[in-house]
Parts: sequence; structure tokens; C-alpha cells
Amino acid sequence: MAKTRIQKVLSELGVASRRQAEEMIRQGRVTVNGELVTELPCFVIESDEILLDGEVVRKRTGKKVYILLNKPRGVICTQRDEPKYSRPRAIDLVGPTAERVYCVGRLDEDSTGLIILTNDGEFTNRLTHPRYGVTKKYVVRVDGRIGGEALEALRKGVYIDGKRTAPVVVKVLRRGGGESLLEIELHEGRNRQVRRMLSRLGHKVRRLHRRSIGPITDRGVKIGKHRYLSAKEVASLRKATGMTK
Repeated sequence: MAKTRIQKVLSELGVASRRQAEEMIRQGRVTVNGELVTELPCFVIESDEILLDGEVVRKRTGKKVYILLNKPRGVICTQRDEPKYSRPRAIDLVGPTAERVYCVGRLDEDSTGLIILTNDGEFTNRLTHPRYGVTKKYVVRVDGRIGGEALEALRKGVYIDGKRTAPVVVKVLRRGGGESLLEIELHEGRNRQVRRMLSRLGHKVRRLHRRSIGPITDRGVKIGKHRYLSAKEVASLRKATGMTK
């Protein structure tokens, strides 16, 4: 299948001149099939979906696919891994699909839990952008007995890289034996956010599991297993992000 430079495609779509398109890419404003593009050259094929500032400028052709995976530890959510590591990828666990899929957001290698794989770029942007506030719940086991002061700090927000995190909902599920088990509900999705928040408060995360994304939970999906989302479930996720279609 023929490949075309992305700036040429954006120019032909009337989005911008080729030079302007190159600058937009360097500014991190363009995604292809849910993957942020920041470097050139970048080539696309006719079926690729392209978004600018989160808005679709060219829709992906073919059937939309939505897969729910309960990711095990040691599995990465990127499309490629460095050859020296060759770690298993989330896309390897779901096996061959009729359409090329990619992960919606990230779940770090040491964590377990839900990740959605899809070929729907607009859906991906809605689920991952903090603007739309899709709730994600995590069960977290940390070292130490976490106290009221630390819980209050989490609920109000913790400074990471000079920016305060949005308030989160925290429940203590169990405390004792030198550790605490928490349920944390958040609407943001910064890199390794839960681990970094707790580290700032002096609590090392031992286990982290994402148990839900919006209205979708891990019930009935064992770790390492996957299933296709139903039309009703996809509609519920779209509704959670404010999508009307």
C-alpha cells in the first residue's frame, strides 16, 4: 500500500501548507491512529486516521474495533520495543486482528489491569485527554501505614513536575502488617501518576491494578485475557466522554 508524507496529506486536505504542517507536528498537535507524531519524516497510508488538536481531519476507513485487555505485569503498551528488551506487548496478547489496533493510553510495565485497544483515533483522544475527565479506578498496595495527612494530600492534589495533580477520590481498603491497600479514582492520566503521587508522600507502590475505565470494569476478564467490547459498552464509554455519535 502506497505511503505518503503526512505534511503532503495535511496540505491536500486543506488543513495547512506543508511547512505549516511540519511545524504543527513538531509542536505535538498531530496524532495518527491515536499515536502522537512529533518527528519527521512520517509516512501514512490511505486508511490511517489523522487528528489535529484532537479533532479528526481524516477518518480511518474500515471497521472500528474495540478490545478490552486485562494486562499482566511485564507487558508493555507501546507499539514497538527496543530490540535489546524485546518485551511482550499488549497487542501481542490479543493476537491478529482484521484491523491494526493500538493501546488507548498507557499502563506501565509493572502494573496490571485494564487497557483498551482500538483503531478509533477520536475515541482514543477522548478517553485519554484530561479535558473529558473519564474516571479510572486503581487498587494499590503500598509500603507503610498510610495516615490521614497523606490521604488528605492525595485528595487535594500533589505537586508533580511543578504542577498540582487534580483532586482524587481515595478509599482505604485495608491497613496493617506494614502496608496499606487503597482504591484510588482519578480523572487525569499523567505518566505513572499514581506511583509518583504516592512516592512524593513517602509510600512505595508494591502492586498497582487498574480495575475500571469509566463504566467498564475487569469483572469476568482474568489477567492476561481479553474480550471485544459490546456495542452497548462502546456507547457507554462514548457517553462518558461526551461523544454523541
